[in-house]
Amino acid sequence: MKNPIELSTISRYRGELMGAAMLFIILFHVYLPRTDMFFGLRRMGNVGVDIFFFLSGLGLWYSWVKSEEKLPSLSGGVRRRLFSFYKRRYLRVYPAWFIMACLFYIPDFVNHGGHSVSLIDLFGDILINWDFWLHDELTFWYIPATMMLYMVAPFYMMLILRQPVYRWLPVAMVMWCVMVQWVLPIHQAVGHIEIFWSRVPIFFIGINMGEAVRRKDTLPAAAFWLLLLLFLMSFGSSVYLEQIRHGRFPLFVERMLYIPLTITGILLLNMLLQRLPGWVNYCLRFVGTISLEIYLIHVHFVLHYIEPYRLGYWPTVLLCIVITLPLAWILHQLLERIIIKRICK
Repeated sequence: MKNPIELSTISRYRGELMGAAMLFIILFHVYLPRTDMFFGLRRMGNVGVDIFFFLSGLGLWYSWVKSEEKLPSLSGGVRRRLFSFYKRRYLRVYPAWFIMACLFYIPDFVNHGGHSVSLIDLFGDILINWDFWLHDELTFWYIPATMMLYMVAPFYMMLILRQPVYRWLPVAMVMWCVMVQWVLPIHQAVGHIEIFWSRVPIFFIGINMGEAVRRKDTLPAAAFWLLLLLFLMSFGSSVYLEQIRHGRFPLFVERMLYIPLTITGILLLNMLLQRLPGWVNYCLRFVGTISLEIYLIHVHFVLHYIEPYRLGYWPTVLLCIVITLPLAWILHQLLERIIIKRICK
């Protein structure tokens, strides 16, 4: 490596990275026997969630700084910025969530599927997926987790703008993950949503890196070998844990390894994206654009119906992608043209 590593590539290839992350998640969700040699790598697909959280935090920083330039902090400016922030963020997520939650939970309730046990429970699941928070019910769990992080993110960004030393708070978040796992009173109270707590640090690290990316900071060329070392250590350890010791270690330990894996993996993947044919990048960007809709559709509305045919892992993956993409695109277009544009007028 002779050229500096440009952090701005994280923003430049954000769409491609989101597309790649979504494909990783699909690979993770398709069933594969543990005896298969690909099992560990397939399990690693859930790092796509961490990539999404990191990129989401990065995008929030861009959005918040841009709004700060337009609206002053005085004379109600903060309130207007908060309203604008929440409106834009939740309009992107909530309509898609609400439609797909209705399509999933209402038939499940009518058919006594077991997810919603009463009308109150049904409304709670549709509106905020409250069974995730109450009982770790993992249907669409990423969406309520994202909405919760959106809720607190502006206050964190205002804090670090005033007191930059608080950028170290993700260290405390990692410590909290340890406490959730092994401090018994805390574990008994909130340990059931460990899948959420262990993804919180990478989200706020994404926010922290937002300014360096926005300023187009660079790393020296020699940093490539450090990135590669950290990537190989975190990637190799995670694959070993999943392939050899799956089920015999707390998952949050691996998700702490995902923090350096996500950051180094993104920077290394960007180097690859710079060299790929344009059509490959275009395809990844397309998947990234509709990644929210793909996430909501692919498991319960596609995989659920094709996996019983036992076509094999890779045919199932490909068929899932082929069926999900047009459905996700239709939902995306519906939301963009009919709902979001009308509300934003």
